[in-house]
Amino acid sequence: MPKVGVSKQEILKDLQLTDLKTMAEKDREFLEYIVKSIVDNPDDVKIERTIDEKGVLITLSVNPKDMGMVIGRQGSTAKAIRTLLRVVGAKSDARVNLKIEEPEGSERAMRREEAPVEEAEKSIDDIVNDIK
Repeated sequence: MPKVGVSKQEILKDLQLTDLKTMAEKDREFLEYIVKSIVDNPDDVKIERTIDEKGVLITLSVNPKDMGMVIGRQGSTAKAIRTLLRVVGAKSDARVNLKIEEPEGSERAMRREEAPVEEAEKSIDDIVNDIK
């Protein structure tokens, strides 16, 4: 039964806010379920959700020991989770992005581009001269 003395715009605005609150619960619960299912320390999973002009940003923090499980080989697990979150968001016309916090004290291997270049013991000229 429609409220008496309330405009259509006010009713639609209330419905949209309700949808946003429901969406917040859905994407958060969805991410929490997935991540807690794959990590060894589910109690350390923390999820923060913020909304700005670009859409919804969900920030995920996990135990440093579980980072490999969340990221996956070559980032495949993280990419899959992001894709699924975008699908969940699309159902409510919201752009959902996932940021995975790198825990303090984590040690990840340096990329080849970042690795320090070691000086060679012999120069190319020395090697060529050794061949002659």
